[in-house]
Amino acid sequence: MHENAKTESAHRDLTCDDLTYDELLSRPIRELGLTLAGSPVERFVEQLYRELDAKGLAKFRPACYLTDEWGCPSGEPIIGIPFYLAHAALAQLEKETHDLEDAREIMMYLRHEAGHAFTYAYKLHAKPEWKQMFGPFRRPYRDNYRPAPFSRDYVRHLPGWYAQKHPDEDFAETFAVWLTPRSNWRKRYRGWGAMAKLQYLNRLARKLGKSDPPRRRGQTDVTVDEMETTVAEFYNKAAREEVAVTELTPDTDLRDIFPVSKRRKTAIAAHEFLHQHRKAVIDKVAQWTGAQRPLIKTLIDTIEKRTGELDLRADKTHTAEHLAEVTAYATALVMTYVAKGKFIQP
Repeated sequence: MHENAKTESAHRDLTCDDLTYDELLSRPIRELGLTLAGSPVERFVEQLYRELDAKGLAKFRPACYLTDEWGCPSGEPIIGIPFYLAHAALAQLEKETHDLEDAREIMMYLRHEAGHAFTYAYKLHAKPEWKQMFGPFRRPYRDNYRPAPFSRDYVRHLPGWYAQKHPDEDFAETFAVWLTPRSNWRKRYRGWGAMAKLQYLNRLARKLGKSDPPRRRGQTDVTVDEMETTVAEFYNKAAREEVAVTELTPDTDLRDIFPVSKRRKTAIAAHEFLHQHRKAVIDKVAQWTGAQRPLIKTLIDTIEKRTGELDLRADKTHTAEHLAEVTAYATALVMTYVAKGKFIQP
């Protein structure tokens, strides 16, 4: 065997368990030996299949594969799962760098993507009733959309009024709510316009449950075995793609939110407090504003950094008050940005 071939083979044989932290960062993702089978995320895929069975969809089993992010390749009945969920070391890196999905969120994403796959597998988006119920599939797809908060014509599943983004997302969100065990959708959505969509989906399931889908297999997008970038390059690229927050001067606001004396026994550094509760705040702001998550994360990081520079303190005995005020403050900033294009108006 040629020496280069031997080296490449040795790289393929290595796994994340064999690498130090620095070695993990420098290794191309395709050389990490990641597989869905036997990984921590496999059990969630199996749970998805059990839920589909329980709903009578005996013939629908969307294949899943590891890739760079959640999604179904356009029009393909196959589900992509982020590669970092396949190994604990990568999951920890994702947690430190961004926001790692917990078990509840993983299932929420899987059910949503299964909705896309169901559409594509049975070619539902070409049917007149689908178009009448959800809208034209070919409608332009925009990342930045203006939702109508609290509209009862759409279900609520992923944060940010996501069903309003596009007809394809509307169906996927409706499917996810319908599929979720104990979602109690008949009671929760009684009297809503969204109920007609849920009932339509329920009829579809009865009609198609024992029918083989016209498209049983889908074509993958980039797979984990094709990802040439190193782990470090992947996370550096993700950071560069985040929306930059325009320069803020919220010092007076932050001092009002964290007016705690350093001498108080229950005082804690405000930036540490914010870091501990970072994901919860981001989740809630994203849920109720519909703004892009990278924008919100960068805003919260900016606020956290500034509280450290100002050496502000939170009070551990007033956690609820601090969280309510920070979340309300961030929501106000984000909604101003959504409406005006700037966080703070002159």
